[in-house]
Amino acid sequence: MAARVGLSTASVSLVLRGVPGPSERTRQRVLKAAADLGYQVDRTASALASRRSRILGVMVDIHRPFHAELVEHLHTAAEEVGYDLVLSTQTRTRDEHTAVETLLAFRSEALILLGPTAPAAALAALDNKTPVIAVGRRIADAALDVVRTADDDGVGQTVDHLVELGHREIVYVDGGKGVIATDRRRGYRTAMRRHGLDDHIRILAGDHTEAAGERAARKLLDGDSLPTAVLTYNDPSAIGVLAALARAGVAVPGEVSVAGYDDDALSRLSCFNLTTVSQNAEEQARHAVTAAVKRLDQGRTEPREVVLTPHLVVRGTTAAPA
Repeated sequence: MAARVGLSTASVSLVLRGVPGPSERTRQRVLKAAADLGYQVDRTASALASRRSRILGVMVDIHRPFHAELVEHLHTAAEEVGYDLVLSTQTRTRDEHTAVETLLAFRSEALILLGPTAPAAALAALDNKTPVIAVGRRIADAALDVVRTADDDGVGQTVDHLVELGHREIVYVDGGKGVIATDRRRGYRTAMRRHGLDDHIRILAGDHTEAAGERAARKLLDGDSLPTAVLTYNDPSAIGVLAALARAGVAVPGEVSVAGYDDDALSRLSCFNLTTVSQNAEEQARHAVTAAVKRLDQGRTEPREVVLTPHLVVRGTTAAPA
């Protein structure tokens, strides 16, 4: 093929592997020749020849819509620098350890773990074998790369918004165990206290599912009076709250305002139009891939933490209390 387009084999290889460098004109000449010849890159042969797979392994929880958005942006960011992704999923019957072992079996050069729950020491030990980038979770006292947003700040922004609207009875539906849930819970408490609403702090048990939101809403509905606002750990939980309130004939935001966290695809649907907090999935993905590339291709060894500032997205589920 190199002879056909009058280029060196090295230049042709760069184009076919998607590595930056060749001009757009050169790239188009090579891609056209490849299409004419019916050429397909043999990734296995290329990996064996170079002793590198150029694969980034990504662990994803299939029950979390926000992870799906991160994966889409990770694919784009990886392709731009000549890498590909292999995905391994967590499910109710497949734990984090199994997901990671699968990624290693596919010769992943670095691991991008979305919302890992393993202890910090275990993640640090894994990083000693293969570069690890933890996305979305604060890792205390562990020497590995982290890309996350300031979750406590994001929840605080939502509480500020609700207080500015005139709300005082603001209930928080929790996310359960784990560092991310802890940070968001702390953000709620801190913001409520900042506004002098210590006596109004109320946290209901929950997790990351719609079912948890529904259970929390039913508990509120069974009480003597409803709060004027409900803030939840994430968007699926908020959607569960919306569903339960709708079945009970409670108007949102007329009687109760509702806000979530993550700004996932469901929250943007017109049927929900949910006020929520954006974590900027695209920016997180780019930082995660950049961290992996700097470890693999540029020799960086010292760990780095990137903390992004989330921002509140106000939509149709929050308004001033009646």
